[in-house]
Amino acid sequence: MATLPQDKLDALTKRFDSIEAALSSGPSAEQFVKLSKEYAELEPVVRPIQAYQKLLADLESAEELVSSGDREMVEMAAAEIGELKPRIEQAVAEIRILLLPKDAADERSVILEVRGGTGGDEAALFAGDLLRMYQRYADLQGWKFSLLEESPGEVGGYKEVVANITGKGVYAKMKFESGVHRVQRVPATETQGRIHTSAATVAVLPEVEEIDIDIKAEDIRIDTMRSSGAGGQHVNTTDSAVRITHLPSGIVVTASQKSQHQNRATAMKVLQARLYEEQRNARDTARADARKEQVGSGDRSERIRTYNFPQGRVTDHRINLTLYKLDKVIAGDALEELISALITENQAAQLAAMEGIS
Repeated sequence: MATLPQDKLDALTKRFDSIEAALSSGPSAEQFVKLSKEYAELEPVVRPIQAYQKLLADLESAEELVSSGDREMVEMAAAEIGELKPRIEQAVAEIRILLLPKDAADERSVILEVRGGTGGDEAALFAGDLLRMYQRYADLQGWKFSLLEESPGEVGGYKEVVANITGKGVYAKMKFESGVHRVQRVPATETQGRIHTSAATVAVLPEVEEIDIDIKAEDIRIDTMRSSGAGGQHVNTTDSAVRITHLPSGIVVTASQKSQHQNRATAMKVLQARLYEEQRNARDTARADARKEQVGSGDRSERIRTYNFPQGRVTDHRINLTLYKLDKVIAGDALEELISALITENQAAQLAAMEGIS
C-alpha cells in the first residue's frame, strides 16, 4: 500500500485547527477575510485527511479485537478489517492527489481565444463550433460565459473570437484545451463531397488582477478607430474601437464593441492575461520540462486533438484517447470526458515524477 507523508498531514490538520479556532474568536474584518480564504483552500484537503485518520483508528481498534481471543469478537473484527483496508487504500490514493503541487492559477477565471487557422472559411466555421462547444461546457459547469471581442468569418463562424469564462476553478479544467484543434469533414461549400482538413487555434489564459501585472503608461500606445463589421447597423459610425499596443513585448490587443470605455477595459484585461502568461512561462523554466512528462506543453502550436466527422470520432493525441461520440463532444455535452481524462493523466504523471518513476 502506498504511504502518505505523516508530517505533512499533521502540519495541515494543525494549521486547519488553528484557523478554525481563530475564526471562532472574533477576528477583525480584514483578518476574517484572510483566514476564511485560507480555510476554504485547506478544507477540501483536510476533511479527507481527517476521514483517513478515523479509518486508521478504526483499523487499529479492530486489530486489537482480533488479538482478544473472543471467537465472536474476532470474527466481527476480521470482517471489519476486510472492509476497512480497501477504504483506506482508496483514501490514500485520493489524498496523494490532493497533496500534489497546485498551479497557482488553477482557481482563476480565464480569457479564451479561438482563431481560425489553416482552411479558410471552413476554419472559421470550425472556430465557431469550438466556441459554442466551450460555451455549452461552461453552462454545464455553472460558469459565466461572455464575449469580449469577435471578428466574424466571411461565411459564418469566426476568424478570431475572445471570450471571458468566469467561475471557480475554470483554469484548472480549461488549461489543457490550449493548442491546435484539427477538423476533418466535408465542408458545406464542397460540391464534390471531398473531406477537407482544417484547423483552429485555442489559447486559454488565466485571468489576472491589476495587482498581478503592472503595466506602465509609457509602455502602451492606445489608438481609437472605427469598428469594422458586416455592414448595416452592425458597423459603428464613431471611433469607438480600441487598439492597445504593448511596446516592450509587441503584443497588440483590439476591442471593438459599442462602448469605447468598455473597449479600453476589455483590451486591458486581455493584455494583462497575455502578459501574465508570458511571465509565468519565462519565470517557471522547469515548467516546460515538467509538462513534457505530463499531457503536453500547452503550446498553442501543438496539435492536440482531431475531430473526424466522417467517422464520428474525437482523438486527443496527447493521451491517445479516442471517443466515438463526436456529436456529443462538439456540442459540449461530452467534453467533460476528455477533460477529466486529461486531468487524471496529468495527475498520474505528476505522481510518477514525484516518486522518481520514469
